[in-house]
Amino acid sequence: MPAHQHVTAAMVRRLNANTPTHWPRYETVSGELLVTPAPRWWHQEVVDRLAFALRAYLMVEPVGLQVRAPADVSWGLRDTMVQPDIFVVPLGEARTFDYRQIRHLLLAIEVLSPRTARADRGVKRALYQRQGVPLYWIVDADALSVEEWTPEATAPRIERDELVWHPAGAVAPCTIPLAALFRPV
Repeated sequence: MPAHQHVTAAMVRRLNANTPTHWPRYETVSGELLVTPAPRWWHQEVVDRLAFALRAYLMVEPVGLQVRAPADVSWGLRDTMVQPDIFVVPLGEARTFDYRQIRHLLLAIEVLSPRTARADRGVKRALYQRQGVPLYWIVDADALSVEEWTPEATAPRIERDELVWHPAGAVAPCTIPLAALFRPV
């Protein structure tokens, strides 16, 4: 059996830079290479809806900046570089306009695809927990539900009605009804 190469963030950045489109997308977690094919149309629609809701919220509660993939997050780790579908960065770090300076995420979101479910629920979830991301949403648009993970959770909280995110420093929470998020086109 061939030995697997330990993949660094620099190697993945080179792979992504040499890809003429954004797909496939390459990431690495603790040296493990993750390859993501182009997403389905429904995946992108759900990402767009979430991004729109979060951007509207952050205009009223300016606690951070919402960023969408492709955008690198590595926490300064040599062998880790991921690209969440959507994440929110504290304003101080966002103002650097340098992905390599990001050390904190206020929220991370992955919308599941058949090919990403294992990584999103496994190695990436564990990574976000280790890095202390206060809230991680794994959105299952086919099951019309969202898994909510916190750093200390040993199991997800399954949400089927609405998402609520109340980041530190915000007066009001962000509330996203799942009926609106998953409404038919």
